[in-house]
Amino acid sequence: MIQGRDICKEFDGFQALRHVSFHVRRGGVYGLVGPNGAGKSTLLRHVAGIFRQDSGELLVEGEPIYENSKVKEKMAFIPDDIFYFRQASILHMKKYYQGIYSRFDEEVFEKLRQNFSNLDFASPIRQMSRGMQKQAAFVLAISLRPEILVLDEPVDGLDPVMRRQIWSILLGEVSEREMTVLISSHNLRELEDVCDSVGIMNRGEVILERSLEDLQGGITKLQVAFSEELPDFGEDLQILHQATQGRITVMIVRGKPDWVTERVEMFQPLILDVLPLTLEEVFIYELGGREYEVKEILL
Repeated sequence: MIQGRDICKEFDGFQALRHVSFHVRRGGVYGLVGPNGAGKSTLLRHVAGIFRQDSGELLVEGEPIYENSKVKEKMAFIPDDIFYFRQASILHMKKYYQGIYSRFDEEVFEKLRQNFSNLDFASPIRQMSRGMQKQAAFVLAISLRPEILVLDEPVDGLDPVMRRQIWSILLGEVSEREMTVLISSHNLRELEDVCDSVGIMNRGEVILERSLEDLQGGITKLQVAFSEELPDFGEDLQILHQATQGRITVMIVRGKPDWVTERVEMFQPLILDVLPLTLEEVFIYELGGREYEVKEILL
């Protein structure tokens, strides 16, 4: 659906994007994660057609995005800094978008208006809190019925209840219409339950891109105990981390769960349980040893 190949962008001698390549599949939810200043917002502005890359290729269904009204008609973009006319209310912005986007759905807008009853649709958006402005932008964007939704820090500043509501509506659109979603966040935990693929950015590069299935299937977390001390598993098992408390040892091992448990069982453990891995743990150990402050996306 969205394909970036070897994208570079420089601003006044500063290289904001360095040979970025990534792929967002149709109907997928792709999380772009990285610390502040990693280049996430710059990349999203390229996807939205606001910036044009200096080199490389950025395509939506095989077509370039920049200055392509046909592609942009299919897309909605919610930046971190919300756009609205100075005196405009949500109702004013609704009329503005209706004049630009033929896809705007009045019925969807009214349904969302009921769901977001905390918003005053007639008051100036500039008088709203940052969280309410983000909710207003979300209502307008979903009402456009986009095929592609690009979101830059979409739930930053929202309370937990509203965050759940936003994610629920978004995933409903993905399920019902196969809407494609590209989301940026500096917080990995925020995206763990909604994304099916994740790319990590640092210093203008995508340093890791995987589906969650591949990520979580390639590392195993075990809880084990033996009658005597922990055996030497040799080089057969690549243990990324282990911690022992009393007789119980928790190990993070590279490899698929079936393969790992089969080899550990050869040492006749008293206890052997496969524990669920969080996305946080996956990235900590996938990126271990790289020059990358993974803690910055886990706080």
